[in-house]
Amino acid sequence: MKLFMFVVSVLLVTASAKIFERCELARKLKASGVDGYRGYGLPNWVCLAKWESDYNTASINRNSDGSTDYGIFQINSRWWCNNHKTPTSNGCGIDCSALQSDNIDVAIQCAKRVARDPNGISAWVAWRNNCKGKDLSSYVAGCGV
Repeated sequence: MKLFMFVVSVLLVTASAKIFERCELARKLKASGVDGYRGYGLPNWVCLAKWESDYNTASINRNSDGSTDYGIFQINSRWWCNNHKTPTSNGCGIDCSALQSDNIDVAIQCAKRVARDPNGISAWVAWRNNCKGKDLSSYVAGCGV
């Protein structure tokens, strides 16, 4: 029965998952108030999503410490959401599956919560390695934002 429920949940997540186009995501993030949030302009957030998930809400990454990263921002189960497997602080107070919806409002709110942490957007290794200190204008070029 557990295997059946797991398969059903995977199918539901897959069915509701979405891969955003770059400009579509930029417009959604702009409308959600992330542009300038905690001092990080919109190109930083689009770059972050590109390198964490390639704009894919269904993205999952299992880490060597046993935790898992979920969704478009690859939010970690050890610190920010509850996957009912990893011991968690659940800083966003959500179930990790909520981060894999094609409606990314919950993911955006949780990413903002992560950004309020002392490390800010630097909490994401992909941002540090691929976005920090770089010209990110191409991430919003032609998007009208």
